[in-house]
Amino acid sequence: MNLKNLLNLQKTIFLKKNNISAILFVLLIFIFDRFTKINIINNYSDNVFFINDFVNLDLIWNTGIGFGLLSVDSSFIYNLISVFIGLIILILFYVALISKTKDKLIFSVIIGGAIGNFYDRAIYKAVPDFIDVHYGNLHWFTFNTADIFITMGVLIFLFKSTERKK
Repeated sequence: MNLKNLLNLQKTIFLKKNNISAILFVLLIFIFDRFTKINIINNYSDNVFFINDFVNLDLIWNTGIGFGLLSVDSSFIYNLISVFIGLIILILFYVALISKTKDKLIFSVIIGGAIGNFYDRAIYKAVPDFIDVHYGNLHWFTFNTADIFITMGVLIFLFKSTERKK
């Protein structure tokens, strides 16, 4: 396959109606995530806001990956993890573009959240997490709206994957 055919193939993949819809859905999730994080950073950065007995808004800056795992002080390791995350996002984006329509939606949810957190890693050198779910003194990992989208997308993908095998 020559370069001209490859460029035409890429152009037709991007211009498919359901791919444009998937890209817009990714953008919508990213914008919603940015809106929530900017609101928290601007209004709740110094105080804990108690919503009810089980949920607080409490801003923390996460330098690790999901749920604070692999938090390190080394900028080399942080940057290496960030590059790895960026590559995974690009692979997921490609897989989403060539997937069936229902799968595009699932991948779009994951990618939208992942891009939201990746943006924060690049701009702030940390991800703002702020949703603190707890029961008494037992706290779950603090997370953000992007984490919710990523988790929902992965769970739906896993559920859908197990359904096919029946």
